[in-house]
Amino acid sequence: MLSSEFSIFVTSYNFDYVIRAFCFLALLFWYSSSVFAQEGFKVVPLGVKGGTMDGNLSAYMLAPAGSDAYVCLDAGTVSNGIAYAIEKKAFSANVETVLKRYIKGYLISHPHLDHISGMIINSVDDTLKQVYAMEHCISVMKSHYFNWQSWPNLASDGNPPALNKYRYSQLAAGVETPLSETQMSVRAFPLSHSNPYSSTAFLVRSGESYVLYFGDTGPDEVEKTDHMRQVWTAVAPLVKSGKLKGVFLEVSYPNAQPDRHLYGHLTPKWFMKEFEVLAQLAGKEGLRNLNVVVTHIKPTGNNEESIRKELQAANTLGLRLIFPEQGVKLELK
Repeated sequence: MLSSEFSIFVTSYNFDYVIRAFCFLALLFWYSSSVFAQEGFKVVPLGVKGGTMDGNLSAYMLAPAGSDAYVCLDAGTVSNGIAYAIEKKAFSANVETVLKRYIKGYLISHPHLDHISGMIINSVDDTLKQVYAMEHCISVMKSHYFNWQSWPNLASDGNPPALNKYRYSQLAAGVETPLSETQMSVRAFPLSHSNPYSSTAFLVRSGESYVLYFGDTGPDEVEKTDHMRQVWTAVAPLVKSGKLKGVFLEVSYPNAQPDRHLYGHLTPKWFMKEFEVLAQLAGKEGLRNLNVVVTHIKPTGNNEESIRKELQAANTLGLRLIFPEQGVKLELK
């Protein structure tokens, strides 16, 4: 009798243990699946053109997959781009909510108006935010924009009174900086934008996923610098490991544009030559199907069609070329 009762107890205990173990493993599987499903980034282009398309200038909202805490990579167009994004179902919220609550800060590559005017114009209605940039860019913003002459000084420094709505966060080259109120951090790299003028590349990280964004830049060979090579050297290990989920790089002119008139920009020929440098450092196989968002095309004449054809014809590396549309959400995995 005692033996029978003990057997029932052991059987019941084992069954309970199996159920608990099964539930634990199921929960672990669900958690692991959720984590891996969130790798990568989502992008909402608020503006995609270079030049004079004043309602559609460089600005890309970036967030980790599964998050609505974005930073804006440059800010040439903001509210107009948000309105387009709502129209195209990238957001279900209204313009005010996206501007004030979703955008947690701005990463500004350089202070040319086609990369900063949207932020300046919207600053009056915006909420408290960080503005991340390198020293040269912050200096221009303080001296020429938020100065009470061009625009009220809504920033944290410069001509008094400084109203402290936008807080300058100066980035040091190569130093990883957390992006406030987001799950991301950034490393900045200097670029040459018609030497001696400068721009910035941003390497944004979320967990083990990375995105590389170039502001306006000329090729090293024309600019007589090694800035692009330094960036490629830094990200080559991420390409090899599959952690680099995408690259944003500009092509402003078709190949017919002479080198002496590039003014710190790229053509399809120079664009592909720069990626060949990365291929030498990281191996060609790592570049196959790498997401590459083509930015800053100047929409003069038939430039856009020419650039698209020239890039596709020269794409021997097998890059996944993405030509973004204003307001249409992208996923970089």
